[in-house]
Amino acid sequence: MFHTYKFTVAEKFLRYVKIDTQSNPESLTHPSTEKQKDLSTLLAAELLAMGIKDAHSDKFSYVYATIPPTSAKLVPAICFCSHVDTAPDCSGTNVKPILHNGYDGSDIVLPDDTSQIITTNKYPYLQEHIGFDVITASGNTLLGADDKAGVAEIMDMANYLVTHPEIKHGTIKILFTPDEEIGEGTAKLDLEKLGATVAYTLDGGEVGTLEDETFSANGVTITIHGVIAHPGYGKDKLVNAVKIVGEIAAALPTNEWSPETTDKREGFVHPVQIEGIAEKASISFIIRDFETAKLVEHEARLKSIAEKVLTNHPKATMTFEVKEQYRNMKEVLHHHPHITAYAEEAYKRAGLTVVKEPIRGGTDGSRLSFMGLPCPNLFTGMQAIHSKHEWIGVKDMQKAVETLVHLVQVWEEKS
Repeated sequence: MFHTYKFTVAEKFLRYVKIDTQSNPESLTHPSTEKQKDLSTLLAAELLAMGIKDAHSDKFSYVYATIPPTSAKLVPAICFCSHVDTAPDCSGTNVKPILHNGYDGSDIVLPDDTSQIITTNKYPYLQEHIGFDVITASGNTLLGADDKAGVAEIMDMANYLVTHPEIKHGTIKILFTPDEEIGEGTAKLDLEKLGATVAYTLDGGEVGTLEDETFSANGVTITIHGVIAHPGYGKDKLVNAVKIVGEIAAALPTNEWSPETTDKREGFVHPVQIEGIAEKASISFIIRDFETAKLVEHEARLKSIAEKVLTNHPKATMTFEVKEQYRNMKEVLHHHPHITAYAEEAYKRAGLTVVKEPIRGGTDGSRLSFMGLPCPNLFTGMQAIHSKHEWIGVKDMQKAVETLVHLVQVWEEKS
C-alpha cells in the first residue's frame, strides 16, 4: 500500500520546525504567544490546498479540519491531534534542522555548538537508525519534534487519504492545538465545533509505543508571609520570607520523591519556581502520581515539611494553595477498551510490536479524555525532547503516517 507512495512528512517537518512557536507560561493570553499563529495559519492554508474545504485557524490558534468519509457505513468521527507549540525549556528561535542522510552510526557533533554531541551511547535507540535518515537541530536550540513531528505526520496522513480516495474510512477530524507545553492546550477548544467521538494524540516517542495512561497532576504554591522591618533595625523584628522559602526547599528529601530519583510508576514532588521579596515569597511545586488518590498524600507530606520549618519562625504565616492540573487518562479509557485495541491492531498491520507504557507526564489527551473525548497517545518517533539533543528518525515518522492510515481503516471495518 505504501511501496509507491512518496511520503511528504520529512519535507513538511523540516519546514515546520523553522517556525518559532515557543509558548510562554507567564502569559495570560490565548494563545500565550502570537507567533504560534504563524504555523497554525500555514497549516490551515496547506490543508485547504489539499482540498479539505473547512480547514481554518481560529483566533486562539486552533486548527480545525474535516476529511469527509469515503465509507457508506456509520463510522464514529475520529480526531487526530497534535500541538504546534514548543517547550519553554530550551530556545525555539532560529531552529536550523539538519538532515543526516544515511546516518552512519558515528557521533553527531552539532555545528553551532560543538560541545553538543549526540551519541549512540547516550541514546541507544539511535543505533536502530544506522543507515537511515536522521534529523537534528544545529546545537543552539531544540529541534521541535515535540510536537511538530506529530503535526507533520497528521498532515501527511491527510495528504495520503486525499490522494487515495479508495481507502475506506469514516469522518476524520484534524485538530492542532496551541500551548500544550504550558498546560493550556484545551483551554479554548470548541468541542462542539470539532465534532469528534474519539481522539488520538500524536505526542509519543519511540516507534511502537502506545500510551493510554498518564500521571495525574496537581500544582501547589506555598506562600510565606514574613515580617518586614528596616534591615538596619531588624534585630528581633525582621522575618525574611525568602530565607524561609529556601529552608523549605532545603528540607525536601534528596534521595527520593523527586524527578531525579524516581522512575516507572513512582510519583514525585518537584519545586519549579521560587519568587518573592523579604516580606512575601513563594515556592511552586508540581505534584505527580499515576494514582490520583496519592496526590493528596504527597500534598499532606509537603505541607508537613513546610509547617515543620515554620515552627522555627513563629511570626511568619503560610498559605498552601492546591490547583488541579490534569488527571490520568486511564480513568476514562478503561471504560472504552476498544479505542486502544483498535490502535494496537493498526500497529500490528504496520508491522510493529506494540509497547504499552504509562507516560511520566501528560498530553492534551489527558484533558480531552475528561472533557468527554477519550484519547490515547500514539508514537511520533521524537527523542531527547525539550533539549538541544532532540532528534528524530525519518523512518519512524513515515511509519507513524502508515499506522494512522491503517487505524482509520480498522475503525471503518469494525463499525
